[in-house]
Amino acid sequence: MLIIDAHLDLSMNALQGNRDLLRSAYTIRTQETGIPGKGQGTVAYPEMRQGRIALSFVTLFARSTGRPAPHFDFASPVQACGVAQGQLAYYRALEETGHVRIITALQDLDNHIADWQAWETDTSDPDNTPPLGFVISMEGADPILQPDQLEVWVNGGLRLIGLTHYGPGRYAGGTGTEIGLTELGPPLLAEMERLGVILDLTHCSDQSFWQALEHYSGLVLASHNNCRALVPHQRQFSDEQLRAIFERDGVIGAAFDAWMLHPGWVTGETPHDKVTLSTVVDHIDYICQLAGNSRHAAIGTDLDGGYGREQSPSDLDTIADLQNLTGLLEARGYSTNDIAAIMHGNWLRFLHDAWD
Repeated sequence: MLIIDAHLDLSMNALQGNRDLLRSAYTIRTQETGIPGKGQGTVAYPEMRQGRIALSFVTLFARSTGRPAPHFDFASPVQACGVAQGQLAYYRALEETGHVRIITALQDLDNHIADWQAWETDTSDPDNTPPLGFVISMEGADPILQPDQLEVWVNGGLRLIGLTHYGPGRYAGGTGTEIGLTELGPPLLAEMERLGVILDLTHCSDQSFWQALEHYSGLVLASHNNCRALVPHQRQFSDEQLRAIFERDGVIGAAFDAWMLHPGWVTGETPHDKVTLSTVVDHIDYICQLAGNSRHAAIGTDLDGGYGREQSPSDLDTIADLQNLTGLLEARGYSTNDIAAIMHGNWLRFLHDAWD
């Protein structure tokens, strides 16, 4: 089954992490042996092709929160802007060399999915997949110098924006804060709506979540978010927040980070088998039960968001193992149509509605 993954930090890992993602995850692990915090990666392009990840929402990520940290939180907005522009150039270089397609419009999307569907029915060359499809997202709007610079980013291919990340973002308070929108937030949301840029509510503080909905009337999503009812933490969304996304006909992508799946998870201390792909299905199922249908549940793994196998479901070796979700959903009583919606159909419908 084709899969759409709504959150991967590919450029950050390729550039800031110096990973050649054209090589397999296993080769990269070998190259990173002995490097602290590395050697456990689950995501690379060969495994994405193997796992039929036909389309991904891929990020530009460079914070400037006033709390500098090497490689991801920069001392000034102009540094963050330059880094994110470099990440965008990386995706364009992949496209120029034929490895990916950057999807920016409805016709691009339909043609790309049709190519993958045609490949699935042609068994003569099972390893020769079409290029991977990328929709460019920005995780945290800090690299946008001012709201009126947004059009430059859109012309470069940007189609989705999450206002903030962890901490006090330039446009909105993020995870771990009680800060709402900053003075830059409403003008950026207005410009996003004018230009048709989709709002990703992931990482918004509770205050900025509700304020963003007041200032933005377009379609919204949560690209990589789980359920606060199952894992009590501000990073997850409450039932009220999830229902607000349902009311906008939005979609929530289940995240695979173990601490977002199991209450009280501590990497290196909590037994790894406490979190499996079935735990991910718990969150998907919760969203479906809350909504009364499967229309709003999907996948947004964040499998390369600064961690690897040590903080992923224990029965997942690489991103190719996302295919195992289909059997788990079937065992929970989900129909073939529901499973297809969760694996790719809901994101396809969402992008159609946004771009039509």
